[in-house]
Amino acid sequence: MFQLLQGHIQPAGHRSCKTRLVTKDGRCNIEFGNIEYSNHFAYLVDFWTTFVEIRWRFILLLFVASFTGSWFIFSLLWYWIAKSNGDLTGQNRTDGHVQCIDNVNGLTTAFLYSLETQTTIGYGGRALTGHCAGTVALIIVQSLIGVFINCFMCGIILAKISLPKKRAKTVSFSSTAVICLKKGSLCLLIRVANLRKTLLIGSQIYGKLLRTTTTPDGETIILDQVDVDFMVDAGKDNLFFVCPLTLYHVINRSSPFYELSADSLPQQDFELVVFLDGTSESTSSSCQVRTSYIPQEIQWGYTFLPIISRTKTGKYRVDFSNFSKSVRVTTPHCVHCFETDTDQRNHNSHNHQKIGIDNLGFQVIDIHDSVDITKM
Repeated sequence: MFQLLQGHIQPAGHRSCKTRLVTKDGRCNIEFGNIEYSNHFAYLVDFWTTFVEIRWRFILLLFVASFTGSWFIFSLLWYWIAKSNGDLTGQNRTDGHVQCIDNVNGLTTAFLYSLETQTTIGYGGRALTGHCAGTVALIIVQSLIGVFINCFMCGIILAKISLPKKRAKTVSFSSTAVICLKKGSLCLLIRVANLRKTLLIGSQIYGKLLRTTTTPDGETIILDQVDVDFMVDAGKDNLFFVCPLTLYHVINRSSPFYELSADSLPQQDFELVVFLDGTSESTSSSCQVRTSYIPQEIQWGYTFLPIISRTKTGKYRVDFSNFSKSVRVTTPHCVHCFETDTDQRNHNSHNHQKIGIDNLGFQVIDIHDSVDITKM
């Protein structure tokens, strides 16, 4: 049975506050509890990944603390050398006293000398005299540690700036999904757009349906995952992602949505997670974009508004104001209704085209002359 639906435009669906595993912007809503204390050391062993994944506020704190901390620690060592040699102000100096460091006569000047040494500023006011072997060894150690800190911090900042997840921010999914007829089949449609002109090479899209199921043995499986295949008219692999694409999943007997109907959809409890994998054309880094849809964000009996047009100058124009907008269309109430109506139409069409059965023994002959062959 078909619904006769009026054609008015439906704006982008509101975001439900229902708890979900994957948020609309792709973050995973999960936490780990009761982890053994010894397992926390694994984060220290994989320290590079730990530093790259922590928040920017902690990176900036680490940046400031690493440099100022190293300057202060080495300033204490320079101060100790100057004090041991009697170079500080107020110490009794003998005639012919040779200083280890010129113009380092307190903790403040020792800190300034440490900063100038590690940053290679070299104002010229403070310098080694070369008469103390310990100062030569210490300046070598500080210079090497300073180079290491510079390289480490620059690497972390560069890695965080170039994270593939930043590229994913310029790929957008429609805020809602729709269910309507497409090419003679009932399909679930979503829309995805690349906001940059640079392509995502080798793009692949797929979905996972997350729901709680109960096995025949009575075991309850939370977040049971079922594969959901998406495709475009040209296939599902290596998408030509130069303009927004409408991806669709055919709802047939093998689809996990086969038992749904327009009435039962809002009462369902599942989460459809959609993934888009690709390689950035400009950086050659792989990235993954994720989003999710819950039943309240799937509109039955709607289709997306067209957003691609051609200007008078011959360019193609994408109107993103209609990216997530949909319009009502005539749509079957459920998959079973659609299949029943299709079978009925095929049966009626078959009856109109041909009535009766074939007589396999019938032969067509040509009669040129009328001959009376009737015998009594």
